[in-house]
Amino acid sequence: MTEPKSPSPLRWYQRLMMGVGGAVLAVLLATAAWLSPSAQGLGTHQQLGLPPCTLVQLTGTRCPSCGMTTSWSHLMKGNVWGSLKANSAGCLLGLLSLFLAPWMLSSAIVGRLTVPAPSDAVLITITVLVVAVTLGDWLVRINYFQL
Repeated sequence: MTEPKSPSPLRWYQRLMMGVGGAVLAVLLATAAWLSPSAQGLGTHQQLGLPPCTLVQLTGTRCPSCGMTTSWSHLMKGNVWGSLKANSAGCLLGLLSLFLAPWMLSSAIVGRLTVPAPSDAVLITITVLVVAVTLGDWLVRINYFQL
């Protein structure tokens, strides 16, 4: 009987990148949890001292990322519906980050991938899905499509 092959150890720079990436995502998630989601569905980022969305100010039209901080803030407070309403792509990215942050940090600490890395096909599918949801959400919000 053949024993399962153990995953190869991560190189020092891979551990560093996994650790930094996981830490960045964890800080973003913690920041989103700390913020109070805006009742307008966008503008939560202004609590961090950032300016309002330039595209909204110049044209009155939301950009594709408008509402993402609000979406993450809702998600971190357990309000998935509020997260989807603020920006559905933000909800999707937040959910991905909730998985990726601990995976990346634990892999960096242990020195091996704690969960096998997804295949290229899965990564491409996730990327296409996130881009499609981002653009679809944006087109609906600017009333290009009436649902």
